[in-house]
Amino acid sequence: MPTKEEVLEIIERAAQELREEGLTPDILLAGQEFMKHASGAVDGLGLSVYVVKELEFDAVIADSRYLGQMRKASKRISIEPLLVEEDVWEEIEKL
Repeated sequence: MPTKEEVLEIIERAAQELREEGLTPDILLAGQEFMKHASGAVDGLGLSVYVVKELEFDAVIADSRYLGQMRKASKRISIEPLLVEEDVWEEIEKL
């Protein structure tokens, strides 16, 4: 299971990429599974957080002023690769 620090790092990296584009990320749309792993980690980020069940293990961080107007106004992130990596390491340990 990904740690809250890993999830926070993914969110912060995506937010930084948006800031480098001149945007101000202020909203996080997150799937229920994403929030299970991120609970508590997103509280101190100053983002408005909305759970969208269809996103499952993914989340979208965005500048709400331009969401839907500009393609680069948001970044989609996922914790699924972290879960797959964990499964791989568990399989390796079994060998």
